[in-house]
This record gives sequence, C-alpha cells and structure tokens, in this order.
Amino acid sequence: MTLNNSIEQLLISALAKKGGDSSDFDLNPDTKLAENRILKPAAVLVAFHEDGRLLLTKRSARLKHHPGQIAFPGGKVEQGETLEQAALREAHEEVGLPPDQVDILGLLPPHETVTSYTATPVVAMIRGDFDHRAEEGEVAEIFTVPFDHISNPSNFRIEGRRWQGRKRYYYVAPFGPYYIWGATARMLRGLAGRLCD
Repeated sequence: MTLNNSIEQLLISALAKKGGDSSDFDLNPDTKLAENRILKPAAVLVAFHEDGRLLLTKRSARLKHHPGQIAFPGGKVEQGETLEQAALREAHEEVGLPPDQVDILGLLPPHETVTSYTATPVVAMIRGDFDHRAEEGEVAEIFTVPFDHISNPSNFRIEGRRWQGRKRYYYVAPFGPYYIWGATARMLRGLAGRLCD
C-alpha cells in the first residue's frame, strides 16, 4: 500500500467512526450560551496532499475576525450551496485550489465557533500539485503540516487566556512558527482522536 493510499484509508476509517459535535466551548463547561442563538452555516476544507501534508492558511492581520490566526480554507455557506460546494469554492478563492483536483472523503461533525458559526469540516484529498495563490487581503500565507503531527493526540495540549473577563481554555497544536489553536486545533484534535481509536 502506498503512502497516499494508507493515509486516505486511515482518513476514511476515521470518518466512519461515531462522534458528536464539538465547539469552542468544550473546555469551558461553565459558559452560558443563549438558547435562542442563531448559528450561521459554514464549511472548511480539511485537505491533505497525497503525501499526507495538511493544507493550512495564516489569515491576514487586517481581517476583522480571527486576524493572523491559522485556519483551514473555508467560510460561510451561500444560499443554495451544499457544505462540500462551499468548502471547495472557498478553497479555490482563498488558495487557488482547483475543485477538480479534490476528492471529498467525508464530513466530520459540525463545530460551533465563538463567532456564532456552525463550521462543518469537509475532509478531502488533493490530487497532484497546484499553484498556491493566496487571496489578497484575506490570506497572508499558505503552508502545510505533516500528517504525523496532526494525527498524534500527544501533539495537542490545553492552554488558556483571559477573554471577555474570564479565563477561556482551548486546544493548541503548535508546529514550528505556526501557533495552531482555537477552532482549527479543536477540529484537528477531534480528527486525531478518531485516527487513534
């Protein structure tokens, strides 16, 4: 079995496992969430190159929400789009990934963010190389992280900082100069747990 086939099979097996939704509030059970809150649908593309490298972006420091943070390509679902279509459209816009070079493997459970989105991770394989093109004004950098790093739960730890007057805890999975944390790290931690079960 080649490397890309083995990684693809591991991902398919992980996606087949049962598991619930996640949220930015998982590690903060005392957070009171409004029962009538309205969550906007979003989709992110958790895309792996055939050699197992995970595609990630560093968001522009000029953005209103999550400036400078590490993120998957993705965004809100437009009227009439499926989750998969939204993730592919956003990845094409943000990093230049052609949709016809992507094979969708499946979906992870939705993740609720502090910015009132329900982000569904769309797990996929990228077929062949493509010319990375960062969307000006939104993406500061495009980079990859090895499969071994994000698939190992021991590479994740819990940290905390004060937010809105209280201590908020979250997952982090730093890699070199990249501080992967928050929603991105939480979704990846969920995937790592499935890969290791």
